[in-house]
Amino acid sequence: MRRFFPFLLFLFFIALILRIDFFFTIAYLFFLLFVLARLWVGRGLQQVYFERQFTPRAFSGDTVAVEVQVRNSGRLPVPWLHVHESLPVEMISPPFHSEVFSLGAGEHRFFRYDLHARERGVYTLGPLAAETGDVLGLEPTRSTNFGSQQIVVYPRVMHLPRLRLPTRSPLAALPARMPLFEDPARVSGVRDYERGDSPRRIHWSATASAGRLLVKQYQPAVARETLLALDLNLDGYEGRRRREASELAIVAAASLANHIIVRERLAVGLAAEALDPLTHTRERFFLAARSERAHLISVLEVLARVRLVPGLPLGAVLRRERPRLAWGTTIVAITGRADEDLLDALAALRQGGFAVSMLLVQAPDLPLLTRERAALLGISIWPIWREQDLEHTP
Repeated sequence: MRRFFPFLLFLFFIALILRIDFFFTIAYLFFLLFVLARLWVGRGLQQVYFERQFTPRAFSGDTVAVEVQVRNSGRLPVPWLHVHESLPVEMISPPFHSEVFSLGAGEHRFFRYDLHARERGVYTLGPLAAETGDVLGLEPTRSTNFGSQQIVVYPRVMHLPRLRLPTRSPLAALPARMPLFEDPARVSGVRDYERGDSPRRIHWSATASAGRLLVKQYQPAVARETLLALDLNLDGYEGRRRREASELAIVAAASLANHIIVRERLAVGLAAEALDPLTHTRERFFLAARSERAHLISVLEVLARVRLVPGLPLGAVLRRERPRLAWGTTIVAITGRADEDLLDALAALRQGGFAVSMLLVQAPDLPLLTRERAALLGISIWPIWREQDLEHTP
């Protein structure tokens, strides 16, 4: 009560004038209540601690349970506590959660809510605001804030039953247009003799045991490396379907990265120029090809937050990043537009020793001229229009 202190002074003034003990007793009592309320509210809120418990990583479509613990570590009870948690509107509606309760000395309270990861992104939970006061309302309410925390929602990952990317690296399990290079010091097994096999490959001890000619199989000297070149230039997608198409391109990139690292156990990298909402600037993203599971998380972290931005066309991005790539790298261009500049850049990369292909987020009925030019340049095109199209790899 803002006018309580002037009222208290007025009460003391009346007691001094009238010289009545009862008025002095009432004045002392109200003064004591005022002091106690001020000390109680101030110290009580200082002893209240908050802790959020949740999984800070999720995939699009998941439900994330958040549990907030409120703990009173002091010896004084908190008569009432109003907790207000600010939440991202993309994950819950209305975008807040409020609770009102009391806390005894040393008491813990828990409350929880669910967040729905409807779309990829980096979201902020909080801040959490808490306010309290005395029961009689003698002291103004005190408030405090508990810091914010982030949750990262990865793009959806689709299951790819098989993947046949073109390659110029010597990995025997994948189709290649160049002869396979093998390391004769690393024998991986044996197979039946076929016409044309060199006599040097014959495994004599295995042949004697099996009673038929068997030849050695060698492990490849180098494994395939793949670069996912993701187009996040505004002009790379049609205006009417720009957001939907670009999101599908990101889902495709995440699905390819997951398939290559988890199922094929091969290296994959990522190149893109996009808006980073964490810095609100256009950024160049380049992750060198690696095959560890931790690297897949790094790729998904980037794909979770990148946004469309006016910038360089994908052909220019590929020319810029070319010096960073190892010879024979398989390049998958993921875009919504197969223009002349991109086809020329991919053709130049192919002539320079790289294997190239294009994942085109466009209606299945591609223009005949685009198909013919891509076929002439030796560039395979994989058109997708819906997420389900990713399940039918070429």
